[in-house]
Amino acid sequence: MTLGQLASGLVERGHRVTVFRPRQSISDSPALAAGYAELLVRGFPIPGYALLKLGLPSPRTLQREWRRERPDLVHIATEGPLGYSALVVARKLQIPITSSFHTNFHSYSKHYGFPFAGPSALAYLRHFHNRTLATFSPTLELNAQLEENGFKNMRLLGRGVDTDTFSPARRNDSIRKQLGLTPKDLLVVHVSRLAAEKNYSLLIESFRAIKRIRPTARLVVTSDGPLRKRLARENLDVVFTGFLSRLELAEHYASADLFLYPSLTETFGNVVTEALASGLPVVAFNYAAAARYIRHQENGWLVPLADSRDFVESAVLLASNDALRAKIIPRARATAEGIPWSAVIDGFARDLSDLVGAQAQVPTVSATV
Repeated sequence: MTLGQLASGLVERGHRVTVFRPRQSISDSPALAAGYAELLVRGFPIPGYALLKLGLPSPRTLQREWRRERPDLVHIATEGPLGYSALVVARKLQIPITSSFHTNFHSYSKHYGFPFAGPSALAYLRHFHNRTLATFSPTLELNAQLEENGFKNMRLLGRGVDTDTFSPARRNDSIRKQLGLTPKDLLVVHVSRLAAEKNYSLLIESFRAIKRIRPTARLVVTSDGPLRKRLARENLDVVFTGFLSRLELAEHYASADLFLYPSLTETFGNVVTEALASGLPVVAFNYAAAARYIRHQENGWLVPLADSRDFVESAVLLASNDALRAKIIPRARATAEGIPWSAVIDGFARDLSDLVGAQAQVPTVSATV
């Protein structure tokens, strides 16, 4: 989602963008529009996450394309095999390179049974990003953490939120009726990929606590992931929607009464700002997007990092207090209206131009995913 916003925003500002990404399915076809193109390369299913494919190294393709039309800058959005081959080729061709740090891969290893792999993963990420002109991360907090771990030339690339798509106006009462809810019943929503690092045990624990005081409450979990089958099997009273279109997702946000987000491994957490834009009271740990945009007890609820007991208690408090949630709704929406994508993209474009010393009025950017 972030890469899509950046790419379309750069094109709107007169830049030309080509995105190199792995083909996700046989029917997947590259997008092509004025100022924008995609080039698809081979990929393979991510181990334990077969829904998505990881790009394979494609040095010949990248070298051929960049010799044919040399970009002013290569921006690498992921650090996998495709991204590493882009790093090698761009350095060989002496093309300026920047990168983004989107995911705390080094923190994920403990959730997949390989806690010893964390330091090695961090060392690889540091090696990768320090070979680029600059690395962009979504928060100053994360920049500081990475700098403490030896990352150099960190820059801020914040996140905006699409307040037209995500809005209280998207409320769809038919969603609530299908769940058997009356206007007085509580609908809790959670949006995230269903993966081990997302702390689903705490989400379920919080919902069970809510049901003890509001027996008719329902929990809807959108999106998909490797844990979906097991979670659905173990929690028959929870609705798992699978992947939704962007509009369907916006309707589920706006039709709910409370958003719970217990993840502890986010670099940012776009779903937090999407929930705020939808007018939802949010309960989240005090870091990343929540720390930046939520004012505790005003436009949402912040919980001390990793304090599971406080998270459950906060969820129950907001679930039980209709008047408190009603006060938060307009404040949450007002917060989201103050974080448009336009300002983020303007800053990103300025940073890229500064980094490469671009003099051309219409620079060309290549991005690899």
